[in-house]
Amino acid sequence: MELGTAAARLPRLGGPVLEVFARSGLSLLITDPGQPGNPITYVNAGFTEMTGFPPEEAIGRDCRLLEAPDTDPATAAALAAALAEGRPGEFELRHRRRDGRRFWDRVTVVPVPPGFNRPGFAMAILTDITATWEEGAAQVALRSRQEALDKLQERLRAALSASGVMASWDWTIGERRLRGDARFAAVYGLTAEEATSGVPTATFFSIIHPDDQARIRLAVGGILRGAEVFSKEYRIRLPDGTIRWVHARGRRHEAEDETASRFTGTMVDVTEQKRVEERLRIAQTAGGVGTFEYTSGYGTVSVSEQFCQVLGLQPAQDLPLRTINALIHPDDPPLIDPAPPPGAGCIRQVEFRITRPDTGEQRWLTRRGEFLRDIETDDLRFSGVIYDITASKRGEETLRRLNDELEARVAERTADRNRLWRLSAELMLVARFDGTITAANPASAAVLGWTEIELLGRDLFELVHPDEAAATRREFAALADGAPLARFDNRCRRQDGSWRWISWSAAAGEGLINAVGRDITAATEQAEALRQAEEQLRQAQKMEAVGQLTGGIAHDFNNLLTGIIGSLQMLRTRVAQGRLSQVDRYVTAAQGAANRAAALTHRLLAFSRRQTLAPAPTDVNRLIIGMEELVRRTMGPAIRVETALAAELWPTLCDPNQLENALLNLCINARDAMPDGGLVTIATANASLGEAEALQQGMAAGDYVSVAVSDTGTGMSPEVMARAFDPFFTTKPIGQGTGLGLSMIYGFAKQSGGQIRIRSELGCGTTMSIFLPRHATFPTEEEAPMNAEPASRAGQGETVLIVDDEPTVRMLVREVLEELGYHAVEAVDGAAALLVLQSDIRLDLLVTDVGLPGGMNGRQIADAGRALRPGLQALFITGYAEGAALGQGQLEPWMHILHKPFEVEALASKVQQIIRQAEKPKPAASFARGA
Repeated sequence: MELGTAAARLPRLGGPVLEVFARSGLSLLITDPGQPGNPITYVNAGFTEMTGFPPEEAIGRDCRLLEAPDTDPATAAALAAALAEGRPGEFELRHRRRDGRRFWDRVTVVPVPPGFNRPGFAMAILTDITATWEEGAAQVALRSRQEALDKLQERLRAALSASGVMASWDWTIGERRLRGDARFAAVYGLTAEEATSGVPTATFFSIIHPDDQARIRLAVGGILRGAEVFSKEYRIRLPDGTIRWVHARGRRHEAEDETASRFTGTMVDVTEQKRVEERLRIAQTAGGVGTFEYTSGYGTVSVSEQFCQVLGLQPAQDLPLRTINALIHPDDPPLIDPAPPPGAGCIRQVEFRITRPDTGEQRWLTRRGEFLRDIETDDLRFSGVIYDITASKRGEETLRRLNDELEARVAERTADRNRLWRLSAELMLVARFDGTITAANPASAAVLGWTEIELLGRDLFELVHPDEAAATRREFAALADGAPLARFDNRCRRQDGSWRWISWSAAAGEGLINAVGRDITAATEQAEALRQAEEQLRQAQKMEAVGQLTGGIAHDFNNLLTGIIGSLQMLRTRVAQGRLSQVDRYVTAAQGAANRAAALTHRLLAFSRRQTLAPAPTDVNRLIIGMEELVRRTMGPAIRVETALAAELWPTLCDPNQLENALLNLCINARDAMPDGGLVTIATANASLGEAEALQQGMAAGDYVSVAVSDTGTGMSPEVMARAFDPFFTTKPIGQGTGLGLSMIYGFAKQSGGQIRIRSELGCGTTMSIFLPRHATFPTEEEAPMNAEPASRAGQGETVLIVDDEPTVRMLVREVLEELGYHAVEAVDGAAALLVLQSDIRLDLLVTDVGLPGGMNGRQIADAGRALRPGLQALFITGYAEGAALGQGQLEPWMHILHKPFEVEALASKVQQIIRQAEKPKPAASFARGA
């Protein structure tokens, strides 16, 4: 193998060592104990010559490459352990060459620990001793090989010394002087000159730690007396007081007379390794681990201080084995196995109890260790550790006791559950998800009249009332999908055919539904009785309200009717007398009283929240600007009116006419609260209410348009504010107010999806704020409120169908329309109207009352008309309209409304506006309404 290729395979050793290996005549290999399998990393030419394996077949393979079936497994295992653990040693094994031939091989292992910028490795020298075994020439061959080995070791020591890996020495026994290389001098604190010239053996031993001198002298004496190998660890103390650990290994060399002439060897500084071992020992001691070692055949055990603490003994380095075994419970195994295995590596772990001699308490220990064969002495040693596991054993005992108690409690609770199942007055069922009943408690007989045996296997849904079956199935499906709990009520059929209301609580588990049902039939009947009683109470309150109405409203109506009737009578008298100059005076008086009566009825409808609204997108700022002059005239000269209109105010969706009435009423209330004059402010703003603020205001969270009317008047007390929206409540004198104004505004705001709020203080004025929901779009020019314009003449042949059960109303409407040039067709009820609608007569508009006799109301007639004539428009004229009749107060785009009483000019303008808008072509977006 080329030297460069070998260098690539080897750890970084340096040139001298590599050159010795490559040119050596002996068989050498190097392994890497840090890798799995301790692979071969280098072989020299001598290895190939001896075994027949070229480098490319040997490098990278397991170090047991040469083992044969007849190789002693124990010796092979000891060799592999020495390589892996970095221990030196010599082993004789039966190996085989590449061609299968067997030979006896002496393997000498030399571990090399890691150094600076170099990993550790293991070197093995292979010597073929087949001739010694088979031919009986052991001494001749061995001496020859030994001389070669000594020469190699000499060269190797020089190379290792040059590489800084090991220190080497040569002790000439006759001179009683010991020489070493530069590394030896550095380790022992000698100068290079002292190491080269040699130091007396007395000086060498004086450097060894006093506690180790006797042991090392005894071992060296063994070499002088005939021992071949020296391998010891000991401490040295340098002149500066530093303590270091070294591992020395040497061999005896004999003269011709077989006496020791030289003692040569190598030495490695293992101080860092010892420090690591000491840290490990300290960590083990801190973790409560005691260590011990026992050599088979001896009666004493080497123990650590922690071992003695665990057993409660006085600290000692060696303890008699019988002393330790005497502490162990007689039923438990001894500390050391009485029959150790023949080989090494057998790990044993046992648990035993001891009685501590210092406290007398019993504790649990566990022992773990293995038998190891000493390479030098062939002694079988057991190295182990002990742990105090008393706490865990006591925990196990506590857990066992708790388990026993738990089993007893479970049994007790199971018995309690069974008693509850049997004795409970509430219905208990277990069913599959498809409704099949698998268990029922005895209460089923009392609740439903079915025994638990009769219910087994029945379909629960067969017992559920048809009206609640779908809801019950949904609850079962939710439980099957993983819902944690279901609560629902349904009616279940008794055996006698009657129905019982059951309130269920159900949960799913293990593929079944467990349900508990309580019979709430009596409570349900009581709740229904209470509801009826409350309805009767509300009816009584309505009757009470009617009674209050007769006091104030009837008085006002009598005054208004007196003005109307009297004015008409005087009008007839003056016409009969020919005194026509005073006619306008009485007509004006009658009209004024009639308008005030109409306003009063509007307030009543708003209070009852039954007026029909015509909501439309509304620009509140434009509406206020349009009615500002009217408000100023109404307030009078003593009251100043100001507006504070927000820029970029959002639009809202409401009935603009009702909003005008509400604002005018609020301004009139503000005027009445300032008899000596003051300031009225109308303000608008955008308002966004969060969850908390909306909850405080009694509204839904969202965006609103705020319209506020503030005054500087007398203000309200808390008691007055609390009743301000109550019907018929007023602080005005009798005859000056009905108490329905704020009720009407409150009804309008609520019906529009908003709210009204009061902020007031006595002597500091009042602010009334109306909140209306924000709308997405602004009104178009057509939707914007406009002043009524004089009606123009009708188009050629335009026809209006008039439906009203009141002849006077039909007559007035017909004459107004005919004055404008329209052709009018009358119908007294729904049946007559349908005949006209089904005919081929031209119809441009349907004008109908809402409440009609004959079984059909105005909305139904309009719907029938739209079905027969898809483009037909409808105008409802009504003084009292049921919400249901007109879609809960919401009008369709083709519906329009005019409240009775109305002025004939308003009727004429409304009719012409509807017909003209119907004639205009609609944009495409109008057909997507509601999309």
